[in-house]
Amino acid sequence: MLALGPIGNTVLAFGMNRIGSLDLSTTTAFWASFRHVVGSPTIWTGMVCLGGYLICYMLVLSLADYSFVLPFTGMTYALVPLLGYLLLHENVSPARWIGIGLIFLGVLLIHHTPSRTTESGAAN
Repeated sequence: MLALGPIGNTVLAFGMNRIGSLDLSTTTAFWASFRHVVGSPTIWTGMVCLGGYLICYMLVLSLADYSFVLPFTGMTYALVPLLGYLLLHENVSPARWIGIGLIFLGVLLIHHTPSRTTESGAAN
């Protein structure tokens, strides 16, 4: 789950960067842009990765509390800029790296708490 989300988003960003700006000014331009996006294998690869992320996310939610899972997924925020820097050649400022480090420290704190405080299948 922690890999599929960032990889899917990075592949989508790469695909959209290759396509360029979409022209949505007219109906004809909208449909041409739509066909261009839907016809891109890169976009489909990103969507498949994000679909896998969603399936994994649902499985993890069945095993642990939402209040544990969602902050733990913050690890993806550390991977996205790293992938953006390495694969998309984006400039990531020092302030962003510091923020990413703080998120990582927060995830470490959450990791040391119980992952489930409710009974399995209990709805609150």
